[in-house]
Amino acid sequence: MTAVLAGHDLLAVMPTGHGKSAIYQMAALALGGLTVVVTPLIALQWDQVQHLVDSGADLTAVAINSSRTEHENAASWESLAKAATAVVFLAPEQLVKPEVRERLTARGVTQFVVDEAHCVSAWGHDFRPDYLRLGEIIDDLGHPVTVAMTATGSAPVREDIVAKLRLRDAEIQVSGFERPNLHLEVVRHQHESEKRQAVLDRVAGLEAPGLVYVATRRDAEELAEELSEAGAHRVRAFHGTMPAKQKKAVYDEFHAGEVDVVVATSAFGMGIDKADIRFVVHESIPESVDAYYQEIGRAGRDGEPARAVLFYRQEDLGLRSFFATSSPHPAKLAAIGEQLKKAEAPLEIAELAEGTGVSARSATQQLNLLIEAGAVKEVDGSFALTPEGRDRRVFELVSLAQEAQEQRDRIEHSRIDMMRLFAETNECRRRFILGYFGAQSDHNCGLCDTCESGAADEYSAALAGGTSGASEGDADADADAAGTGATGAEEFAVDEKVEHEQFGPGTVVSVEDDRITVFFEKEGYTVLSKELIAEKHLLTAQ
Repeated sequence: MTAVLAGHDLLAVMPTGHGKSAIYQMAALALGGLTVVVTPLIALQWDQVQHLVDSGADLTAVAINSSRTEHENAASWESLAKAATAVVFLAPEQLVKPEVRERLTARGVTQFVVDEAHCVSAWGHDFRPDYLRLGEIIDDLGHPVTVAMTATGSAPVREDIVAKLRLRDAEIQVSGFERPNLHLEVVRHQHESEKRQAVLDRVAGLEAPGLVYVATRRDAEELAEELSEAGAHRVRAFHGTMPAKQKKAVYDEFHAGEVDVVVATSAFGMGIDKADIRFVVHESIPESVDAYYQEIGRAGRDGEPARAVLFYRQEDLGLRSFFATSSPHPAKLAAIGEQLKKAEAPLEIAELAEGTGVSARSATQQLNLLIEAGAVKEVDGSFALTPEGRDRRVFELVSLAQEAQEQRDRIEHSRIDMMRLFAETNECRRRFILGYFGAQSDHNCGLCDTCESGAADEYSAALAGGTSGASEGDADADADAAGTGATGAEEFAVDEKVEHEQFGPGTVVSVEDDRITVFFEKEGYTVLSKELIAEKHLLTAQ
């Protein structure tokens, strides 16, 4: 709050229930004027509006979205124009509309808030492509003091958020990764049928309420039905393609205690305000440690013991890799490139869509790739080729976009690799996670499955003795350097900038006795042996 009131941009990385919303709410009251809150879920918008209304605070709170009629949205805009202090909740898709930005500019924005800010980094191209345009929109609005909030974010993700939102002189507040009341466990399986039965048996025996995360819509529906038939809990399925009213009904029933267990894809849970969730089970492996820790962070917010159980089959990584691989559309990219080359002035998304026959959403996805490749720039909500892009032929623009997508794919696959390491390690699981987020721990937690089995102590002892057989998953983790064992190599620090002779610039994510993990801008997460770093001089500090 102090940072925001002093006029600094802020990135707050704090777990669910840690009080992130209070930052912008208190600042809104102190600063006056209009606070814009960008949040991805309509149900979450209504929840936040209701909280502010119920608080009795001297401000106007409204949500403007596609679920309301034009008359209702017009009435909300009118109330914002009259209010001395107001908060408006918008989805990113609303903000890309020129008429919405014009209204906000005319009203004046005092504070701009991006909730679930990790969407800027993790989901930008495909899940919510309009998140990637928020940096330009913030600048178009005169760059009011900006607050980015997320419940998860390793150092590279934090850097990505700051860069993509164009935060200025940003304060970065990171806290709360240590959740000692969460018991962490991974259960490994060879066969899918065996794993499914184990999930059914475990969930039936766990204290409700709880969440079960699955990979696909079909998995959500089938597992929910199987759990319902078992009869231990009241169960509902949830996935992104459900009608909005049905989604809201599941959310409300779970929040009210009328449903014990929700079996869901990752679409469920952002901003959920329920403190007594006793377990989070993953029937399938998440796409990253960031996503995993955010999802299990929804359990035990009341401080009471809660369980996080990941059911893991190595073959499941193939499905995640499939999801993480995106194919650009050369024909669509070429059509957009040709349209931009012919244009005498920047074009809006709607103009590009009409001129190319590409849907607005797909056009946004292709433009994001061209922007990332440095071939296109955004100008007041419209798009034009950069000088470099204008000098390129259309097929070269397509190639640049494809290279940008390949880089993004490498990064996403590296995140899956880090999730594999977590699932297969014999290290204390809490130490692994804390290290991933740059919060090093010098002791085993004693409250995870590897600690309880004694594997974590054996792992630590093996490292202390300079041997390398501590973990099946860790032993072959680094394709670049398979050796282990602490040496007299140059010491690197968490968050330090480094350069690799092959991978280029990167940021140190975690430092352990025998190895370090680095996030390289073009390659993603890579685990490097300290021994080979010293032997081959692989890294230099920048």
